[in-house]
Amino acid sequence: MTSQLTTDVLICGAGTAGLTLAIDLARRGVSFRLIEKGATPFAGSRGKGIQPRTQEVFEDLGILDKVVARGGYYPRQRLRRDDGSYVESALSVPDEASPAEPYQQPLMLPQFLTEQIMRERLNELGYQVQFGCELLGFEQDADGVTANLSGPTGPQTVRARYLVGADGGRSFVRKTLGIGFPGKTLDVRAIVADVTLTGLDRDAWHLFNDGDMQRMVAICPLAGTDLFQIQAPILPDEQADLSAQGLSTLVARRTGRADIIVHAVSWASDYQMSARLAERYRVDRVFLVGDAAHVHPPTGGQGLNTSVQDAYNLGWKLAAALRDAPDDLLDSYEAERRPVAETVLGLSTRLLKDQKPGGMRRGRETRQLDIGYLESPLAIELPQRKRGIRAGGRAPDAPIRGAAGQPSRLFQLFKGGHWTLLVQAERQQMPGSRAGMHVHTIGPKGDVIDAWGHIRDAYDLGPGECALIRPDGYVGAIVATDRIAELDVYLERMGVGNLQQPRHRRQSLLQLQ
Repeated sequence: MTSQLTTDVLICGAGTAGLTLAIDLARRGVSFRLIEKGATPFAGSRGKGIQPRTQEVFEDLGILDKVVARGGYYPRQRLRRDDGSYVESALSVPDEASPAEPYQQPLMLPQFLTEQIMRERLNELGYQVQFGCELLGFEQDADGVTANLSGPTGPQTVRARYLVGADGGRSFVRKTLGIGFPGKTLDVRAIVADVTLTGLDRDAWHLFNDGDMQRMVAICPLAGTDLFQIQAPILPDEQADLSAQGLSTLVARRTGRADIIVHAVSWASDYQMSARLAERYRVDRVFLVGDAAHVHPPTGGQGLNTSVQDAYNLGWKLAAALRDAPDDLLDSYEAERRPVAETVLGLSTRLLKDQKPGGMRRGRETRQLDIGYLESPLAIELPQRKRGIRAGGRAPDAPIRGAAGQPSRLFQLFKGGHWTLLVQAERQQMPGSRAGMHVHTIGPKGDVIDAWGHIRDAYDLGPGECALIRPDGYVGAIVATDRIAELDVYLERMGVGNLQQPRHRRQSLLQLQ
């Protein structure tokens, strides 16, 4: 017998994108179901790099400390020569953390551990993944989506306001919508395997025959585990033997060493690299996030991170739409995130093509700290800025002191599902209170003391200026306090409620452009 349930959002796919969206919706009090076709959690390390911008996202979601505690930083690359000697180099160009950018180095944590931490956080918020639950089909109308599911308890029909496809590169949701997935299959086929082995130290990422696509093999210790990850390109027609014996043979053949022995394989994959981008990210009440919207080579460690930030961008917008924000707020998801994915595809493909002997090199462009939405319809400057931070840019961090003397950071003020308004003005110029917005005054008589001048350096707000920080850590608007009325209009269209006025008036996002 088919049962029917209702929810606000149905999320199909419980990888990092689906889990990020679920955590964000859970902390906002939005009802959802998170379903996963697989009977058990993903067991591999397909994505193992967590870039600095994603670390900022994880701090906001309340999991960064656990991710750091379980993982570690990337080891140095050890490029081994045929004569047994080697040279070492750093994977990333070293940069010091700064007040505005507290995280600079990528972390390493295998994807299965990252997702485990995310599931634990979701459980803390009162939700869990429904494993072994498959989406069989769906239809949508003006009010919602009707989805047919098959799970351990039998068939179900779910009625949801929105459906989000986080179901990977072969996305059933994308195919059902008929969305094109243009791009190309690259001429690189490879294997990746998480294994237990002996014969190598765990203090380096070991590279053999770097640059020789027929003999190259990379073996990296996986932080937080006793495992190593083996990566190797293979010929297009080569039969990949991913057993322990087969991998031992491959490693011996490519390294010339018989002492490196694979004893067990916990996960392995043989795959063809591709670069593809969905033509659309939204069809009415259905959205694509993560690999369902874009796939690209693993070079640069961008995949997991781009997927997390897709979901982080969409979560607060879905919550606002469910509170009757204008529907075109949801259009900004594709407008902001699809150009980012297009850039990432170009970057990862270029890094793959430009890979030269001597080990990989990752610079600032892979850290995702410079991603912004300056051309977004949500970026408003009244009047237009000629200096300092721009609307649509990433909101910098800064050490601060509270009026009571306690040390803190701007990121602590931003943490949570709310908007944050930083006001460089006298209290009588402050905007009115709104549900979902925290207001902080900067200055000697304010609740935020810029004790070391780092807010000034990062934001360069003049007297009587406000910076409005979105829930996802980007600057939504910079407004002079003599134009507070226009800020009120902006907040209305973002779905940020005014405690003094009814919320039935909703203006289009285009009316202030």
